[in-house]
Amino acid sequence: MAHRVTGVLIFFFLFVHVLDTALVRVSPEDYDKVVATYKTPIVALLEYGLVAAILFHALNGLRVIAVDFWSKGPRYQKQMLWSVVGLWLVLMLGAIYPVLGHAARELFGS
Repeated sequence: MAHRVTGVLIFFFLFVHVLDTALVRVSPEDYDKVVATYKTPIVALLEYGLVAAILFHALNGLRVIAVDFWSKGPRYQKQMLWSVVGLWLVLMLGAIYPVLGHAARELFGS
């Protein structure tokens, strides 16, 4: 279920991203306003959520491929799922500063 939910979330992000990028041709001033809103701490949290969704979707997709194409995959799917979750958690911890560092500096100062 999480794989499908993250896939839908990523799809909607890409849809909005294409629309806001297309705005630069229609109205560069409005595009600049939209991009300025992306520099807020709330959007930084949303970006962290996007990183979480993409990372989980990618790692779990590799697990699904292994289950489908490896003859022993179905037997080890639970262990692979916990491996995916563990790796995802480690990588998400590593992504905290690069993704949320700017928001933290903006909120709490340098």
